[in-house]
Amino acid sequence: MPLTSRRHLLRGAAAAATVAAVPAVLAAPAPAVAAATVSPLHHLLRRATYGPTPASLAEAATLGVGGWLDRQLNPSAIADPVADALLARLPLAQASVAGVRAAVTAGTLKRYGWEAMYQLGVATVGRAAWSNRQLLEAVVEFWSNHLCVTNPFDEGWDNRPDYDRAVIRRYALGRYADLLKASATHPAMLSYLDNRHSTKYKPNENYARELLELHTVGTIHTEADVVQAARLLTGLTVDWKTGAFQYDAATHATGAVKILGYRHANATAAGGRAAALGLLDYLARHPATARRIAEKLCVRFVSDTPPPALVDRLAALYLARDTAIAPVLRALFTSAEFAASAGAKVRGPYEDMIATVRTLGLGLDAAGVEGVRALYWMAESVGQAPLAWGQPDGYPDTAAAWAAPAGLLGRWNNHLNLAAGWWPEELVRPAASLTAALLPTVPATYGELVDTLTDRLVGVRFADSHRAALAGFFGKQPASTLRTTDGAANGALPYLVALILDSPYFAER
Repeated sequence: MPLTSRRHLLRGAAAAATVAAVPAVLAAPAPAVAAATVSPLHHLLRRATYGPTPASLAEAATLGVGGWLDRQLNPSAIADPVADALLARLPLAQASVAGVRAAVTAGTLKRYGWEAMYQLGVATVGRAAWSNRQLLEAVVEFWSNHLCVTNPFDEGWDNRPDYDRAVIRRYALGRYADLLKASATHPAMLSYLDNRHSTKYKPNENYARELLELHTVGTIHTEADVVQAARLLTGLTVDWKTGAFQYDAATHATGAVKILGYRHANATAAGGRAAALGLLDYLARHPATARRIAEKLCVRFVSDTPPPALVDRLAALYLARDTAIAPVLRALFTSAEFAASAGAKVRGPYEDMIATVRTLGLGLDAAGVEGVRALYWMAESVGQAPLAWGQPDGYPDTAAAWAAPAGLLGRWNNHLNLAAGWWPEELVRPAASLTAALLPTVPATYGELVDTLTDRLVGVRFADSHRAALAGFFGKQPASTLRTTDGAANGALPYLVALILDSPYFAER
């Protein structure tokens, strides 16, 4: 019998059960098809990494949840050879401001060009796919959205890679008070939200407003708080000659300020920087900030509708531990609410693509970066190139935000391109063929073929009706004999793999 086309499968009544749940899962997450069968370790790795792999699951099984978290929360102790090799090929991805400018002086980089920022974007994709420090990468993405500075943007040409290196990555697992102050005094943030142009003569309110509303307390502030904060933050600027942060006392607006409960005489221009840093410390430790960060962490890692009791506990722990993030993460991942949340989150399109790379075992290019660069453009094609959200609120992290049919079709195209090896061709495949990579031995029946693949790629067994629909793609029943020469075990295997990745089982985070 000829192979049924993917389009016919999607139209067919037997297959409807397999795919019909996907838009519903993307639009309104609820305990979905895989929730009852996913193991606790698999659940942890779905949320705390960019997707389980056989190696990561084996490691987690050896270490246990606590041991795995201990290891991941100490990323500097984890060897990361693939990420290191990638960064060696992208020397500007983690360059300092001075390093980017030195490349301009040496003639290897165009002044005001975007190459350093594009290298950062490509490196971000590669680290998500292949870094052994997976929890760090997930938390870096969280903070990159929370303290968003889009990449690329014109004034980021020399500073945006350094913002990733010296601010987000340095403090991602540290104290939020330190992260917030580092962000507020970095030329990337000062440029993106216009504080570098804010002076006592004409205070600019952009950064002050986002500092209050997005980075810290939320909507409890008043317009007067924004005005006062903008005045206090004047003088935090960028040295036009070097591109580095500087405090310019001559442009600082003096005079007493009151912002929420923070009061400061702000009597001298020389003391303006200390007064501004005092505001940042106050805001980082505000109860409203604690709750906002706890709630956002729960949205990222637990549920689109965060459990109030968990948010309360995490916010209290954040304050008790002086804004330290690692204890909050540990409490989140070991909570009863987290354990019960399987099926309550859906992967965004970027994470879906990276999870596909990881579950298929695709590797970094043997040389160069064309393959991983193509992954960056693949993410862009589905609307979520890393770090590229243009607004200061960061990419949305709820299912409804990514439920458009066009986005779903884009994910499905990515699955087939990656499974079949059509694009990008430069990525290293784990074996000479997909069959060799995924099927150590050819199963005896079509049902066993589906089970082998769903266990390997998704970590769960599909419901009987879904299992039958996938066998029906080849015009077979689950009990039908599978011969080693059948297309399902050879040239047609990528289509079956792609269909499994198209399912709501794989869509779940």
